[in-house]
Amino acid sequence: MSGHGGSVASVRFGLVVTSDSVKRGEKVDEITPLVEKAVESHGHKLVYRAVVGNDMGEIQLAVLEAIVRRGAQVVIVTGGTGPRPLDVSVDAVERLAQRVLPGIGEEFRRRSLEQTSHALLSRAGAYIVHGRLVVVCPGKPAAVKLMLDILFPIVGHLVHELLR
Repeated sequence: MSGHGGSVASVRFGLVVTSDSVKRGEKVDEITPLVEKAVESHGHKLVYRAVVGNDMGEIQLAVLEAIVRRGAQVVIVTGGTGPRPLDVSVDAVERLAQRVLPGIGEEFRRRSLEQTSHALLSRAGAYIVHGRLVVVCPGKPAAVKLMLDILFPIVGHLVHELLR
């Protein structure tokens, strides 16, 4: 399948880590260093970082701040993708979204199933919010790495398409 050409070489990323225990300082943030290193090693920039609790308003505010104030073209939200009542990241982002890009969440679950049947419980997904990509994935380091592995080959072209 051939598509339109064009790609953005350096993408501005934002990161929103959703974790009550990290926010309270009870647990070390393993996600921010992982994402920072991966983003920079692919020639992109991490322009926004935040740790928020499992709170819809906090999550939405951080996503919008990343996009509007910091100019992030892609925002990764980690944590809060499961079926528990506290898992509200997907719900928060869906309420901001103008569109859904189902293929990214589908591919995440497909690859995750190779590791665990619990992948079927994940609500990981990708959304367009104010013309920018917002991806929500589980908060475990292996899950974040997998999502980045899915994103990096397509992110430059996707951002190019969103800017057209």
